Amino acid sequence: MDFLTNLIPSFGNIAFTMLFFVIALSIIVAIHEYGHYIVGRWSGIHADVFSIGFGKVLWSGTDKRGTSWQIAALPFGGYVKFKGDSNAASVGGDDAVPAGRDTMLGAPLWARSATVAAGPIFNFILSALIFAGLLLFQGQPITPLTVSSLPGFPDTIEQQLLPGDRVLQVEGKPLNYPDGFRAAMADVPSQPSVAYLVERDGERLTVRGPQPQPALVQSITPRSAADDANLKIGDVIVSMNGVPVYQFNDMIKIVNATGEQTIALEIWRDGALRTETLSPRLVALPQEDGSMRDEFKLGIGNGGLFFEPATMSVGLWDSIKLAVQQVWFIIAQSVKGLKEMIIGNINTCNLSGPVGIAETSGSMASQGVISFISFIAVLSTAVGFLNLFPIPVLDGGHLVFHAYEAITGKMPSDGALRILMAVGIALIGTLMLFAIGNDLLFCP
Repeated sequence: MDFLTNLIPSFGNIAFTMLFFVIALSIIVAIHEYGHYIVGRWSGIHADVFSIGFGKVLWSGTDKRGTSWQIAALPFGGYVKFKGDSNAASVGGDDAVPAGRDTMLGAPLWARSATVAAGPIFNFILSALIFAGLLLFQGQPITPLTVSSLPGFPDTIEQQLLPGDRVLQVEGKPLNYPDGFRAAMADVPSQPSVAYLVERDGERLTVRGPQPQPALVQSITPRSAADDANLKIGDVIVSMNGVPVYQFNDMIKIVNATGEQTIALEIWRDGALRTETLSPRLVALPQEDGSMRDEFKLGIGNGGLFFEPATMSVGLWDSIKLAVQQVWFIIAQSVKGLKEMIIGNINTCNLSGPVGIAETSGSMASQGVISFISFIAVLSTAVGFLNLFPIPVLDGGHLVFHAYEAITGKMPSDGALRILMAVGIALIGTLMLFAIGNDLLFCP
């Protein structure tokens, strides 16, 4: 009976993880394929089938344009089959269908290229819209920083700050956020509480409060040591290996000093103390010189402020601009990560497969709606970027074929296409097996 009792929660966790993995993937795939479909339609190419998922069709319906919209049983991808294609990958033509202007093979090169490129571009657009929407919804902290809400802390930490306080200084240093925050933190002593100069009801006074950046869990990296140990957002780390910690930097120093050795954490949660033992894991982090390096981390994140600041709205144009910058940052970091992995500066455990992505989906969903939506934005950018790889089968491979046609004036032969597609399938399959091996065997 004990075996069954332990197994039931595992099934629940698996179901939770798979549910949110399917939700995230279905949204991203639907947007990607819709990009292909709508740009193809605008370009005069008819779509026979728009499918979310593969395999047995669970539901289908045909619109007035003659396109069959369907949901299939295996929700791990999707496709658009255009008129005249011999298969869903748009490789080769159906001999029974003349290569007219409304077919993929018969359309002008610009129309085919635009249709292929639209999938990844729509993924990037989805990410940018999500990031912009989150900025519009959440806003940005007002200046000077004003306390909106405060988390709980152990009784050993003095807490005299109140909602509505306008925070002017910490330990005599201006507390400007985000600009100047690091400078203010540099001279703050590592102790349970520090002095804040605040403005309250029009009066300036000095009060005691927690560290500006305390040992507070504000986010948890999926599939990290902290995630596996079931740490929760809002936990306060009281000590590590018996050494009291007050600042987040105290935690970083101890992890850096211990490396991969296990660390015993004393954690305060909802008024009670508990102990967890964690083993730091290697994580690829950007360095000041632009490179990346593996460093041991617990997977505990801290946003910089322990209290929730009052916010003001962000303008539409500013939110779009910042969102586009965020998408570009993710792409640039992905390129940099691949480069560093190839040259051996970081290990291949930084490459996750479908199992790792599924676990991340469940982990981010458990941290809240905002975290899950943000994850969808990041994953959508990753999917768009991956599809631009110049590998046959992927959109990037098709664009390479189109570039060849633009230069030479003719398409690659059917025989060459089929050989290249077979090579592409082999490459993707090998990469997938390697990533799954990382997820299950080498980097669990």
